[in-house]
Amino acid sequence: MVSARRSGARRSSHPVAAVFLVAVAVVVLSPLAFAVVASLRTDAEVAADPLGWPSTPAWGNYGRAAEAMGYGRAVLNTLVVTGGAAVLTVLAGSLCAWALTRHVRRWTGALYQVFVAGLTVPVFVVLTPVYLLLRDLGLINTHLGAVLAHAALNLPFAVFFYCGFLRAVPVELEEAAVLDGCSTPRLFTAVVFPLLRPATATMAVFVVLAVWNDLIVSMLVLDDETLRPVTPAAYALVGPYGFEPSTLFPAVVLAAAPLVAVFLALQRHIVAGITAGAGR
Repeated sequence: MVSARRSGARRSSHPVAAVFLVAVAVVVLSPLAFAVVASLRTDAEVAADPLGWPSTPAWGNYGRAAEAMGYGRAVLNTLVVTGGAAVLTVLAGSLCAWALTRHVRRWTGALYQVFVAGLTVPVFVVLTPVYLLLRDLGLINTHLGAVLAHAALNLPFAVFFYCGFLRAVPVELEEAAVLDGCSTPRLFTAVVFPLLRPATATMAVFVVLAVWNDLIVSMLVLDDETLRPVTPAAYALVGPYGFEPSTLFPAVVLAAAPLVAVFLALQRHIVAGITAGAGR
């Protein structure tokens, strides 16, 4: 009798959960849907009725927006910065976390706390020191400078994330490899790093999302318009006195399209990596 009541309660809660999920999806997708619809309208139509539908889809808006923002060059710049930052963050974060969790010393606990404290520091606090450091190194307006800046800002979370994952990995696997004569570099590349594959997939997705959608750091480090990623390139279409909707909204859609396409294509692998990382 009790089990029947519980199963009935679970069945009755399903419609409520479904309605809640649909409402959340509508709220999340509404800005993207508005941008897509507005990108197919003329400036006059948007001014007359901002929430209306296009009388005739203006597909030519996308061509003009791509030309105005230098879309091909901007995407290439984004791929270089995003890929470099993801690789550097994953390598540095996993190596640092491995050292902190496996080679414990008196100072490793304090160093770990420093990385954790880095998660609480707002990005605006470190923008000036990062800019001055890159300027003194001659890395302003270079892809390398942008890669280093993004990797440094994402490193505290990477260390925190990998440390939590490594604490659940049996240390006996590494000890057995050492007894077999495995050197330290090979121990990491052949034993430890493959075990971190689920965490690495999750971390790489996090960094790619953060760097692709970044505006502030990219505008600070990459002032040259020929080096701008897609997000600053789209923002550059906003003038001091306004913007043209027929250019800005297509640029926003074009900036987000590659990231959405990659996420849809790899969503199974992304979810599997997040689930495996959480399961540990």
